[in-house]
Amino acid sequence: MIRGWYTGASGMRAQQWRLDAVANNLANVDTDGYKRDVASFKAFPEMLLRRMDDDGVYKHPFGSGDASPIIGKLGTGVELNELYTNFTQGAPKETQSDFDIMLEGKGFLAVATPYGERYTRNGSFILGKEGFLLTKEGFPVLGENGPISVRANNFKIDADGRIWVNAVYPDDPEVMVGRERNLWEEPVLLDTLKIVEFELERFLAKQGSSLYRETEFSGPAFIMADENRPKVLQGFLESSNVDPVVEMVQMIEVNRAYEANQKVIQTEEAMLGTLINQVAKFG
Repeated sequence: MIRGWYTGASGMRAQQWRLDAVANNLANVDTDGYKRDVASFKAFPEMLLRRMDDDGVYKHPFGSGDASPIIGKLGTGVELNELYTNFTQGAPKETQSDFDIMLEGKGFLAVATPYGERYTRNGSFILGKEGFLLTKEGFPVLGENGPISVRANNFKIDADGRIWVNAVYPDDPEVMVGRERNLWEEPVLLDTLKIVEFELERFLAKQGSSLYRETEFSGPAFIMADENRPKVLQGFLESSNVDPVVEMVQMIEVNRAYEANQKVIQTEEAMLGTLINQVAKFG
């Protein structure tokens, strides 16, 4: 009977982990670039149940051989196996802001932080006071040549992630200083967004603020090859891939499973109490 307590308790603990993941998903349903968490579980080893004192039990010189018919299997509980991130593409959301960037496909944008290079799918950026492209938390967005310095209304990002700025030249360089000059603009390639991928992105660790860090299981980040790079959309953001309806249904399932495991413990307690009372009564 004590085993039943541990089995029910492990089930309740597993549902707590699942509820934490669902609650976090619902809390970030409107967070740009957020990827939902999924909890997976594994069962403890199962045991075979046999009938006791059955005619099939036989003895021999070295002890007894258990030939009792098998009744079935008994589960011994469950535990959290993995809390992983589902990187399914979120829906595009048009903003018409030059500072909003979306990756259509796999890959991550690189960001410089005090803790080292980190990675994000949230392309909601701002222009810092010093002219650098920053995340909302103030971390510089990285190009392949380092932090990206731009001016408002003076840069464009094409589908390949190349950043173009307008360079202004005088029409006639011999014109005297101080006189009105005719100017013309020519796009100049400034840099290319540093878009990276991993061998096993499933094992990336969330750090908060829509940032991810590499782990020993995900492998190091490496710049994506041209043929594999995602399409870059300027003026768009990637919505969260959380479906509120699905998460609410899972929350109801979690509550019912938790209650079922709770009743298992209560039933085991009642059975043990009855057993003890009966033994004391006839003892």
